Amino acid sequence: MFKKFDEKESVSGTQQLKSSVQKGIRHKLIESFPSLGDYLEKILPKKDAFRIVKCHEHVELLVRSDGELLFFRQRDGPWMPTLKLLHKYPFMLPWMQVDKGAIRFILSGANIMCPGLTSPGAKMSKVDQNTVVAVMAEGKQHALCVGLTSLSAEDIAKTNKGIEKGMKEVTSPPGNHDEDTVYFGRMWS
Repeated sequence: MFKKFDEKESVSGTQQLKSSVQKGIRHKLIESFPSLGDYLEKILPKKDAFRIVKCHEHVELLVRSDGELLFFRQRDGPWMPTLKLLHKYPFMLPWMQVDKGAIRFILSGANIMCPGLTSPGAKMSKVDQNTVVAVMAEGKQHALCVGLTSLSAEDIAKTNKGIEKGMKEVTSPPGNHDEDTVYFGRMWS
């Protein structure tokens, strides 16, 4: 999604949102991330005029007035938190854990297949299909990326063979940045 992100070329416009639209987005975020309820005022204050940055390929970024990127989505899909936000509030998403062998492939942009989520070092939360999840790695403290499940955890455990994708939309970051900067979906080192 963000493999070749260049702000000058990839951004097609910025839109200041009306208060009614902001209220609707806040409501969707509370609905999508119920554990974030008490912290949403800190993340997106009611008095803050946040905006949407529209990018190519129907990607929308939710940006606070101070310029901090918070959430993103593609088309009318679910809002997904940036990795930076997920690292601040790690409890906001259910998680899936992959084993150590999958780390370099995920960071290189590979999809996560069912066997990668059911191997000995992997663990799964009980989630439904099309759920936004934090992808963790065995032995690591922070999330590697944010993903959207293509199957429920139960179906992933049943399938456990072949190339059936356990997750779609494993997100990746825009452009080059240093190791202290964490953007959209994947943290690169």
